[in-house]
Parts: sequence; structure tokens; C-alpha cells
Amino acid sequence: MPRGSSDAREHRRLTAELKRRFREVNNQIALLSHHVSSRVELRDIDLDCLDYLAQHGATSPSALARRAGVHPATMTGVIDRLEKGGWITRERDVSDRRGVVVSVRPDAIGEVFSHYEGMNAQMDAVCAEYSPAELELIAGFLQRTADAGRRAVEEFAGS
Repeated sequence: MPRGSSDAREHRRLTAELKRRFREVNNQIALLSHHVSSRVELRDIDLDCLDYLAQHGATSPSALARRAGVHPATMTGVIDRLEKGGWITRERDVSDRRGVVVSVRPDAIGEVFSHYEGMNAQMDAVCAEYSPAELELIAGFLQRTADAGRRAVEEFAGS
């Protein structure tokens, strides 16, 4: 934490700059994802849910609805569209026969990922400019930022 008033001002200025740049990154990622969702003929929310399933594995529709911040009835429509499109499977939960879990079809998700190859190549080039220690610092910062975002969503959804 900065000690002097000029240090505190500089800290506030840099924090504001980071927040502004996060908004810019968010906008660019949203635009890219919008283009990808159009290319693969999915709605933006469908692509978001598909990506969540690809990252975190099979889950229940209600857990996915909570994560996406949508009403369970809306999630039913998302899951129906994704299943109809061949993107996911819906199966009985082996731990609770009354429950259902949805998971990504590995043979289908490659099509979506292929549309992010350009961004991945760009990110590889950016990361090549940093040392392993710097990358660890950045990864930790991004993890803490994602955690803060999750907490903010939970607080927002709870209000």
C-alpha cells in the first residue's frame, strides 16, 4: 500500500488505468466471441455456456443457470438449442438418478476452438515477451481478478 500522498495518487491513477484496460479487453473478447457465435450459429449466451462446460466439465442445468446468471427456464432453452445443434449431451446424473448433467461433446467443441486460433496465436506472441516469473505474476493477478468478478456476480445476483 502506498505511503505518501503522491504515491497514493499514483496508485489510484494506475488502478484506474488497469480498470480501463480491463474494460477494453472485455470489449474485444466480447466482440470476438460474438463473431465466433455468429460463425457457428449459436447465440452469445449459448456460446458462453458451451465454453463454461468445456472449461469446467459436466454440470447440472441448475448449476449452469446460476453460473450464467439466467433463470432456469431460460437455461432449459439454451440446453435444448445446444443439444439440438449437437454441441452437448444431456444424461442422467449417476450420483442422483433424478438429476441430469450436461457435458460438451468433445468431437463438436473443436469447431468452436478453431475460430479462436488467431487470438491464441496473438496471445502466444504477447506471452513470449514476458519471463516465466512475470507470467506467473500476471496469471495470479488474473485469477484474483476472476475471483473478484465471481464474488461481484454472486453479490449482484443475491440483491
